[in-house]
Amino acid sequence: MPPTSTVDRPSNVSDALARGRLGIPSVIFFVLSAAAPLTVVAGVVTTGYGVIGVTGIPLAFLLVAAVLALFSVGYVAMSRRVENAGAFYAYISRGLGRPAGVGAAWVALIAYNALQVGLYGTIGVAAEPVLDRIFGGHPHWAVVALVAWALVGLLGLLRVDINGLVLAALLVAEIVVILVFDLGQIGNPAGDQVSFASFAPDNLFVPGVGAVLVLAILGFVGFESAVVFSEESKDPKRTVPLATYLSVAIIAGLYALSSWTMTVAVGPDRIVAEAGEQSVGLIFNLAAAHLGDTVVTIGQVLFLTSVLAAMISFHNTTARYTFALGRERVLPAVFGQTSARSGAPRAASVAQSVLGLVVILVYAVNGWDPVVQLFFWGGTTGGFGVLLLIATTSVAVIAYFARSGGGENVWRRVVAPGLATVALFVIIWLAVSNFANLLGVAPDSTLRWALPAVYPVAALLGIGWALVLRGNRPDTYARIGLGAASSAAVVEPAGQATAEATR
Repeated sequence: MPPTSTVDRPSNVSDALARGRLGIPSVIFFVLSAAAPLTVVAGVVTTGYGVIGVTGIPLAFLLVAAVLALFSVGYVAMSRRVENAGAFYAYISRGLGRPAGVGAAWVALIAYNALQVGLYGTIGVAAEPVLDRIFGGHPHWAVVALVAWALVGLLGLLRVDINGLVLAALLVAEIVVILVFDLGQIGNPAGDQVSFASFAPDNLFVPGVGAVLVLAILGFVGFESAVVFSEESKDPKRTVPLATYLSVAIIAGLYALSSWTMTVAVGPDRIVAEAGEQSVGLIFNLAAAHLGDTVVTIGQVLFLTSVLAAMISFHNTTARYTFALGRERVLPAVFGQTSARSGAPRAASVAQSVLGLVVILVYAVNGWDPVVQLFFWGGTTGGFGVLLLIATTSVAVIAYFARSGGGENVWRRVVAPGLATVALFVIIWLAVSNFANLLGVAPDSTLRWALPAVYPVAALLGIGWALVLRGNRPDTYARIGLGAASSAAVVEPAGQATAEATR
């Protein structure tokens, strides 16, 4: 029987990402660049010590890593069966149903755009000491942001493996300088005594533990993006699991080591006061005292490139989410097109760049604080959105395997994702309870509830849009979550399409 409706399909070139261009190292570079190690060590860790006043941050990173490792068990098991650049969107669609998947997609677009665009607010601050040393002055933050914006936008239109090479060079240098800083700190302990007090549970489970755990999980944001590049990976069934587990392990080890050596160099009894006074400058001041000005200059340059690398990584992740939605016609079909030459998601990349440009110009014209009101608020809110997506995906993994079985053992299907789900929802509750502290605003500030409330509103709008598609465009609705297979999907006859559309 002929189909009752037809779907305009772009060419095979325009609706498929370039396959086989990323190996395990390249995917890890994308993931770790999104995590922005030097930015986290210099900024997030010192904020945790100085603002929240909890000294058990090294232990917090290890605990969060354990939770994310549990989550990854079911996550990578599902990745072997669902290959889609939409990642969370696709997994939640397949596990909890298409309406929930589209709701998650709306949340993902807001969260990853907030993370990416928010970085434009801090690039000027990161560039300031470097430009001061070279030119004896520095331009307005928006000028630096626009230069970074142009570079990121250009790279977003090039082959994904070229982006991977750029990130590889930046990331390797960044990690090397962090380890050099760590050696300088542990080699010069305060009072000539190496203390492990920051790993003691008594120094973590104190008032403020909720805010510290949330800050720690924000430091891992990006680890989940290995799945986003699954369609462009060589042997994704092997690449995605290895890249995910290795990324969690590397991030955890690097952050726990660096946050601990900071307490060794300053002293556990002085770290809160010194971090509160010196803020981001603490790690560079320690390096100046122990390693000399040349190492500090290198570190400041790599702090700048750390922010730039995170911009590139989040830009690519956001563009691929938009591409996945355009390919399945949840968003306009133009977003599902790729460049015939580079295989990059052309329209989706340009759309993300346009959003970044608008935000930079609006903040510059209005004179808003780019660090607090763009970087800090945007990054915190974006990270919270990713936390919501991780927790929901953990539930979706359980539901997916409960329905399909999939040949996985009970540890991968139920136990690990179940334990991760409980832990993640506890962290969400702590995040909401401590959101004012995370933003640095008064407890009665409207922002403490308005910013996190963006996500349930977006999710409801996405669910509503999915229901509209189910009623008015059942052929489109039936393709939700199919990924690359959606472009080749044959529209079912009316009766079958209607039955399929009920889920």
